[in-house]
Amino acid sequence: MRIKKQSRAVLNHYSTWKYLVLIVTCVVLALSALPSWFGEKPAIELKVSDYNEQLNSPFKINSLLHDAGIIPDSVTMKNNVAQLVFDDEHEQTKARNTLGEWVRNDDSMSYSYTSVAPQWLQSMGFTPIKLGLDLRGGVQFLLNVDVGQAVSEQRDAVIDEIKTALRKERVFDVIVRPDTESGIRVLAKNNKGEVAVRKFINKNYPEWQAKGSGEELLIKMKAQNFTEFQTLTMQQNLKIMRQRIEELGITEASVQRQGETGIRIELPGVQDPALAKRVIGATASLAFHEVSTSSNLVSTLKVKDEQGKQVTLVKKPVLTGEHIVNARVGFDQMHRPEVDISLDHAGGKMMSDFSATHIGKPMATVYREYGVDARGETQRNEKVISVATIQSQLGSQFRITGSGNLEEAQQLALLLRAGSLTAPVTIVEERTIGASLGAENIQNGFAALALGMGLTLTFMALWYRRLGWVANVALILNMSCLLGLIALVPGAILTLPGIAGLVLTVGMAVDTNVLIFERIRDKLGEGRSFAQAIDQGFNSAVATIMDANITTMITAVILYAIGNGPIQGFALTLGLGLLTSMFTGIFASRAIINLIWGRDSRREVRV
Repeated sequence: MRIKKQSRAVLNHYSTWKYLVLIVTCVVLALSALPSWFGEKPAIELKVSDYNEQLNSPFKINSLLHDAGIIPDSVTMKNNVAQLVFDDEHEQTKARNTLGEWVRNDDSMSYSYTSVAPQWLQSMGFTPIKLGLDLRGGVQFLLNVDVGQAVSEQRDAVIDEIKTALRKERVFDVIVRPDTESGIRVLAKNNKGEVAVRKFINKNYPEWQAKGSGEELLIKMKAQNFTEFQTLTMQQNLKIMRQRIEELGITEASVQRQGETGIRIELPGVQDPALAKRVIGATASLAFHEVSTSSNLVSTLKVKDEQGKQVTLVKKPVLTGEHIVNARVGFDQMHRPEVDISLDHAGGKMMSDFSATHIGKPMATVYREYGVDARGETQRNEKVISVATIQSQLGSQFRITGSGNLEEAQQLALLLRAGSLTAPVTIVEERTIGASLGAENIQNGFAALALGMGLTLTFMALWYRRLGWVANVALILNMSCLLGLIALVPGAILTLPGIAGLVLTVGMAVDTNVLIFERIRDKLGEGRSFAQAIDQGFNSAVATIMDANITTMITAVILYAIGNGPIQGFALTLGLGLLTSMFTGIFASRAIINLIWGRDSRREVRV
């Protein structure tokens, strides 16, 4: 005889561990969102050396600022690092100018924003959401990198090397001259010249290719190598731009490549774009040349000095700025500014070898920069800033004079520390967004978000009644989780289009609950019990919700991958909003319903 067993299964019930996961997740994300509620204030971080007696205590810093009519919110110091907090960016800029007069070579000053959230939140590692340029205010530059000019300079160097090699091998009757922007044309009157040029190119410059035969050759960089050269040039320029911005003390900058030859730089919080423009747009570099007495135009270069007098130099430099690892401003015995330079190991060896064999001979320091002429073409300007006689063998550290006044010496030292650009850049676009406009954007954006949420909450409460209040709680949880998640994701920045993504997320989040609640109504209309309608309504709606959100997520990923700036900001909040919407709409709202109505959801099941 077969005995039928009866068991009681429970509908609309979660295991305890699921409730714990939901609670812990929501609490952590809510704590992560809290610092953004308190906001940030502009700050200055000042690292003071032991020798700077004017800035080595909070009292002295406060005294200097008060004398200038500046009252900071707070001044704290720990381990010779002072942090100054201000009410607004205007006070921060005034303080920067005041303290800059007392900052020495061994000191450093950086400008950022600091959270004003309670200390217990900060001690847990939670920070506010980083704001983009359109919300924070600041400056945006769009730069164009002249890769063609860099190729032209390499072409000129190859031409000089070919001429030098031909002279050493005593091959004459060969004309080597530039052809177009990046090509070299060689006219050889005999086969010996053609063979010598081809042999030299194949051995020393395999990335260049010689085409043609007979008396005429055309030498150009190979297409693949040109693409690699362009990519490498852009990468090096991006790296140097980031180093320059670090030297400026701006900690929240964004430097990204845009297109093939463009660089976009965003400096949130910068209200004085003049200094940033001078440093970012500068293409200054130094080179050290031997002074020549020869009149040979092929191997020499004539450059004017500060007084307009021409100085004849050996064209090939002894050393270029790429070997400079540090540069600081100092003063000579006459209290005139000078720049103390430190070289890397390779640069120190080259300088040591050269100076050892040229004691008593002059060496010139050449300052080079690029500019744009009236026709919009890149133009190189050079001048000799000093000519000094080598008194003894030099090493990795030496000093140069003639760099102008103190401000010019400081700017030159900054550029040398940050590195010389591998290709000249020009600023093609500059946008400045004031702090007040950024604050207005935040106010308008979050006002739109509040209005959208208010109308949505009202509609859901009136239309779905009991279940509508569950959807409203889930929607508030969704906003809290989304803001907390944005604050936790490394590199995430909230922009004005990002706020538009938040508003859109409200609609998508409530759409999840609408789909579920309508399915529950359909099941009730079929005569199901309330418990069965809830269970089957959630189960049948999940597949539709997943399909809709996955397709939208694919769009968000594509937008983030191919977009930049504001587009990425929108795609980021859209994608993260999809995740939190599904989390709160499906799991959190189901957990709330289970807690309220789950205990009355039992039914008999025969096995």
